[in-house]
Amino acid sequence: MKTLKLLLTVIMVTMLSGAAYAADKAKPDADQLHTQTNCPVMSGKINPKYYADVNGKRIYVCCPGCIAAVKKDPSKYIEAMEAKGIVLENAPEK
Repeated sequence: MKTLKLLLTVIMVTMLSGAAYAADKAKPDADQLHTQTNCPVMSGKINPKYYADVNGKRIYVCCPGCIAAVKKDPSKYIEAMEAKGIVLENAPEK
C-alpha cells in the first residue's frame, strides 16, 4: 500500500511539474516582448487615432471599423496579442 501511495505521489508531482513547465514555456521571454504595431483585426499597421479601451487595456486598430470587432470580443484579441509577446498599454482611468 505504501508503494502504491508513493507511486501515485510521484506520478502526480511529475504531471503537475510538466504542466507548470508547459505553461511557463507558452509565455514569451522578456526579450521577446514588444509594443503593439499591427491591428489585431486586419493585421495592418495601427493608426494611433483609433483604439478601443476594453478590460483595462488600450487596443489600437487600423480603422474605425475594427473598433467594433475588438469591443465585440476583446478577450479574443487581448489573449492573441499577449501570446505573441505584445505588451498592451493600460487604458487610462476615467
